[in-house]
Amino acid sequence: MHYQAKLKTPFGMLGIRCEEDALTGIEFLASGAKPQLPSSKLVSEVCRQLNAYFANPDIQFDLPVRIAGSEHKIKVWQALRAIPCGAVQTYSELAARLHSSPRAIGQACGANPIAIVIPCHRVVGKTGIGGFMHSEDNAALDIKRWLLAHERR
Repeated sequence: MHYQAKLKTPFGMLGIRCEEDALTGIEFLASGAKPQLPSSKLVSEVCRQLNAYFANPDIQFDLPVRIAGSEHKIKVWQALRAIPCGAVQTYSELAARLHSSPRAIGQACGANPIAIVIPCHRVVGKTGIGGFMHSEDNAALDIKRWLLAHERR
């Protein structure tokens, strides 16, 4: 996949995708991915704001985004952006608020194209951390745990 930057983070490498005027994707890359300098002013700003978040999770992202998805997914992603830093909601709570099901909320969270900026990591299970990136493996959950701990400091 083609990225406009690859940003080293405390938990690994992020691939950043932008179109001319908007952020379109942030992806967690496999270990071994090499950093890549930003290819435009917008991509530099995305990297700057992400680095600011890693230094201080209370920053507010102010980036133009373009996301494509079903009406339901877009509604979920908008709701995720309203969850305050340091707070969490369960899949069930979000489902009740959006008149959906917990499974549909989980599917939308897993399909989130702009991780961190759209904070799907703030949605957890009733009795545990839940999944992350359509996965329940340790590597994905370790990233979710790191993000949640970072925001609680």
